[in-house]
Amino acid sequence: MSSKPADDIDSSSAPLIEHLAELRTRILISLAAFVVAMLVSFSVWNPVFNFLTQPICAALTDRGQDCGLVLIKLQEGFFVAIRISFMGGVILSFPVVAMQMWRFVAPGLYRNEKAAFLPFLIASPVMFLLGGLFAFYVVLPIAFDFFLGFQQFMTDQPGAEDGAQLAGVVFQGSMEQYLALTTNFILAFGLCFQLPVLLTLMGKAGLVTSRGLKAMRKYAIVLILVVAALVTPPDMMSQLILFGAVYPLYEVSIFLIRRIERKREAELRAEGLWVEDDEDEDGKA
Repeated sequence: MSSKPADDIDSSSAPLIEHLAELRTRILISLAAFVVAMLVSFSVWNPVFNFLTQPICAALTDRGQDCGLVLIKLQEGFFVAIRISFMGGVILSFPVVAMQMWRFVAPGLYRNEKAAFLPFLIASPVMFLLGGLFAFYVVLPIAFDFFLGFQQFMTDQPGAEDGAQLAGVVFQGSMEQYLALTTNFILAFGLCFQLPVLLTLMGKAGLVTSRGLKAMRKYAIVLILVVAALVTPPDMMSQLILFGAVYPLYEVSIFLIRRIERKREAELRAEGLWVEDDEDEDGKA
């Protein structure tokens, strides 16, 4: 009966109850880290909120308007503080949670599986951070400038100089709605930037190939447009920006998977196990 080599895997003879006890310990540590991080975030929610208002304040200042948000509901400010605290708890506790997950799963993996999976565990939060930063510093200023363009100032309308009664439309944003819009943008771009991580991991596992992704380009374009329409506010500008950011990541995924395939092919050729299939021969012809 074959078994995994002792030096290739961290073997464990612990019974099921011990594994469940370890899982409970990992979960409790993760929950404790989240609660502590959430309390820390609650203590600084106001500076965090002020930081998140920079895009709208910059857009209003460029138009010569004062930056101000309003409380529509009496409890709105408290809910904003809780929302910021929750998000901060998730972000700040993520390293602890990821480490606990890794320590629970790693003993059951081969060393080569650990070496293959660990880079993706690191790349995922990095890509999410890049997506969030792209949304905050690039997308939101453009989107807010576009949205504020629908304001209507009485003195700027034709006929105002003749004393005609014209309706003025000025932005008076809700504190909670603004935070929801901003964080939804950041979350949408952060998740969409996971595309190369997900596809490359699937390519590493042999679930997708670079040739298959190339053949699916036209479907991928439609799918990315549909996702952009679902995760962004209903305006064409935001959807086009998200598509312009995500589709190049699809092409990057094809490049990365192709590199993995070439490395795998080189290893198999060195071992004399590589077999040319008909598709490879046709592609070289």
